[in-house]
Amino acid sequence: MSGDGASRRIDDGRWVVSRAWVIQHTGASAATVARWYAQREQYPPERRFPEVACTIEGTHYYVQEAVEAFWAAWREDVGTGRLQTAGRRPGDGRGNQGGGPSRAQRDQAVATALDQLRKAGGYRHGIATQLAREHGGNERGWQRAVAEARTLYEHSQNHDDKHDQEQDYTGPAPQTAKPSP
Repeated sequence: MSGDGASRRIDDGRWVVSRAWVIQHTGASAATVARWYAQREQYPPERRFPEVACTIEGTHYYVQEAVEAFWAAWREDVGTGRLQTAGRRPGDGRGNQGGGPSRAQRDQAVATALDQLRKAGGYRHGIATQLAREHGGNERGWQRAVAEARTLYEHSQNHDDKHDQEQDYTGPAPQTAKPSP
């Protein structure tokens, strides 16, 4: 066993890795790694997630070289970097179809939530409930809009803070040479 704990081992003279290692290495969620394995036959061999090399104490392990080759091919062909959440890029769930009327409604809800966050000076518990009461719709939809608006709000606050720091910084005081006695 290596320093990575049970997520990486040597089996039959080769490094094998668990799903936990794959998740850490790729940034994919557990659900994405499970989907890669379950749907492996749907992909061409060069983009196919490797087969289980061995099972130790109920944990499946894959040959590390095969996982790394899969990940390199997947990133090159699919174009992902580190995946983050569930292996999908942010979007409206409609793929390449674009927004449509539901996206316009979502954008309006996010703008309304962002306005509310600015008025409140940031996030506070219950904003989604309040917006659902005032504007209609279900609370869960407003929670999603508030979450998206909150990201935008915090990003703008971080950007404003950096800008303020840059404006306040005048640099080190100029050094003047003292004449020698």
